[in-house]
Amino acid sequence: MYFQDHNPPHFHAEYNDFEALIEIESGEVLRGSLPSKQLKYVQVWTDIHQKELMRNFELLSKMETSFFKIKPI
Repeated sequence: MYFQDHNPPHFHAEYNDFEALIEIESGEVLRGSLPSKQLKYVQVWTDIHQKELMRNFELLSKMETSFFKIKPI
């Protein structure tokens, strides 16, 4: 996630040379791509951590310098 990033709430996921913007609410790819297997992992992780992801997006939208660390997959 980046400070003051655009809506809808999303995060950037990277795997090797792939990058995708993932919508937090739906887990859908907004732009870019990931290999199928990695995308499924990211979507499950997004579903598990949706509240934390939204909280971080809101904090970063307000230029807060502290945010919550979320466990990786």
